[in-house]
Amino acid sequence: MLRNSKDLEGSAIGATDGAIGDVKDLYFDDEEWVIRYLVVSTGAWLANRKVLISPVALRQRHWSQRPLRASLTQEQVKNSPEMDTDSPVSRQDELRYLEYYRYPCYWKGDYLWGVGPSPNVMPMGAGYDVSADPQAQKGDRHLHSCNAVMKYHAHASDGHIGRVQGLLVDDETWAIRYLIVNTSNWWLGHQALVAPHWINDVNWFSSNITVDLTRNALKNAPSYDAVSPPDRRQEIEIFEYYGRPGYWARDPRPGADIA
Repeated sequence: MLRNSKDLEGSAIGATDGAIGDVKDLYFDDEEWVIRYLVVSTGAWLANRKVLISPVALRQRHWSQRPLRASLTQEQVKNSPEMDTDSPVSRQDELRYLEYYRYPCYWKGDYLWGVGPSPNVMPMGAGYDVSADPQAQKGDRHLHSCNAVMKYHAHASDGHIGRVQGLLVDDETWAIRYLIVNTSNWWLGHQALVAPHWINDVNWFSSNITVDLTRNALKNAPSYDAVSPPDRRQEIEIFEYYGRPGYWARDPRPGADIA
């Protein structure tokens, strides 16, 4: 099911032996456009420290389950590597995190989550050795804040169209399927959905996104109804309108058709 990323804001996450904290942000990777971590504020029990919690730890299939439960102890969270969550997380920091929790790398394999199509099938405690991974020596930054993207300007191939207002995420695979673009400063408050595959360029420094669509195409596109996220039938209608193959058909990887 598709859900707005904002649905997770403020959600409580618990460990096996107590509370962890509340979700404040989500980090996605800029290569696959998949949510990789929840940024959680721990509150008083850990001096309001912000920690990263991977969807792998949640071990649940859908966001509707409340509170969210992580297969972690408070002690594990307390001793986890500290991250500067106010800055983009480097691959080196991420590798330290994966080694600590003994999670496999999601970028190694044919699936959205490396060895599987969703985080709940990834093996926990499989072991990870940073010293054996050549990427551990690189400082590449591939993670970005969902909250930050909400402020980005969106541009068509022939001009400005509005701002990114939200993200629609598959609550099983955690893949970002659409950006919600609000055109209120240009076309009567119309909200259009733009798939990450249609993005030509993202300038992370100037906060601008350019999509491979014209202003006129977006103007006449099926509008987004925030009360009722699109089902597969409506998604097919959107992709057919733009003359683009659906993500469930274009991605050859196993599990890519899960929605």
